[in-house]
Amino acid sequence: MAKFKAIPQGYLTVGEAAKKMGVTVRALQYYDREGLFSPSCISEGGRRLYNDKDIVKLHQILTLKSLGFSFAEIKNRLISIDTPQEAIAALTEQSNSIQAQIEVLNQSLQAIGLLKSEIEQMQTVDFSKYADIIVNLQMGNKYYGLIKYFDQNMLDHCHKKFDRDTGAAFIKKFNAVLNKTERCMKRGVAPDSGEGQAIAKQFWELITEFTDGDMSMLPELLNLGNAQTDSREYGDLQNSLNAFIKPALETYFGNSGIDPFEAKNE
Repeated sequence: MAKFKAIPQGYLTVGEAAKKMGVTVRALQYYDREGLFSPSCISEGGRRLYNDKDIVKLHQILTLKSLGFSFAEIKNRLISIDTPQEAIAALTEQSNSIQAQIEVLNQSLQAIGLLKSEIEQMQTVDFSKYADIIVNLQMGNKYYGLIKYFDQNMLDHCHKKFDRDTGAAFIKKFNAVLNKTERCMKRGVAPDSGEGQAIAKQFWELITEFTDGDMSMLPELLNLGNAQTDSREYGDLQNSLNAFIKPALETYFGNSGIDPFEAKNE
């Protein structure tokens, strides 16, 4: 590292750099000790000196820090900016990180709006149920509104059966079957066709996986298709269930000899 007797033109002292970027001198000293952000040079008197390139790197660090990344994660995400191409790559990475955070914040904003709307309509507060709604919204369950129609037994079952990872995996399969159903409906596929029956089989497998074969939950699950809601997302699900999956399941049960209400109840 170069050392200068006097501060060269274009360089900032640690105090000047801290003031320019809105951080404390102590923070810059800490970043230096952690090997995250070091000055380009030091004066013969031991003063840390920073150039414009250092300031750009510090901006990357502060942005990533504001997005919740740890120091270890920030170190792995910092990109060299020696060339225009590298600078563009750094800015692109920073932009992608900010965009991802915006999406998370938008999901949280949706969840807050949902909670506010429901409280205004119902004049009641069920924080346990709304906590589940928020978690499902964050996991990407576009039919999160279903949860408000679950009774306490159904909610307790979900809490015991699923953690965040297994819940997300189940939601992914659930969404895939519903998306396939919507595509079939758009193409005019009949519920009693081979393709329709394949969907019915998948849907029934999801039901049995969800209930663990406890068909005492089946009436409530079926009643979800008749629930009234202002949610467009749930309205799409409702239409899929009523117009396609229900008759597809009836045919599937008839062809396979399954009586869902005689399934095991443990």
